[in-house]
Amino acid sequence: MSALIASWAEKAQRLQKEAHVFYFAFKHPGTPWYARLIAACAAGYLLSPIQIIPSFIPVIGFMDDLVVLVVGFKLIQKTISPEVLEECRERAEAAEAKRKSNDSSVTDVVISVTVAILWLISAIAGSLLIASYLRRR
Repeated sequence: MSALIASWAEKAQRLQKEAHVFYFAFKHPGTPWYARLIAACAAGYLLSPIQIIPSFIPVIGFMDDLVVLVVGFKLIQKTISPEVLEECRERAEAAEAKRKSNDSSVTDVVISVTVAILWLISAIAGSLLIASYLRRR
């Protein structure tokens, strides 16, 4: 069962990476207008509240979304030149590496702030304890 979940997680991650590639391809000047139209129609269908099968129906509701997504990706892949796709893949990988480095920077800041707050709380608590001890004497 865990192998099946890992397989689905890997496929979802690959799909997310391809979506990032197609985002860069959508903005690339070498992308033909009809590829942009395909991307806009697929995104419009996925985000539209009016669909052939409503998304709130369990399982089946998301199947039509998945079909539109896969067909849209395949059509876009066929309509964009391989050179543009390769350049966009490189951009997506660079953006992912930059995002990961920014995430670690944010994590470092959060850890530093947490340590500073804990130190401040312990310093105040220690001072209050010493002051109460000195008052009793």
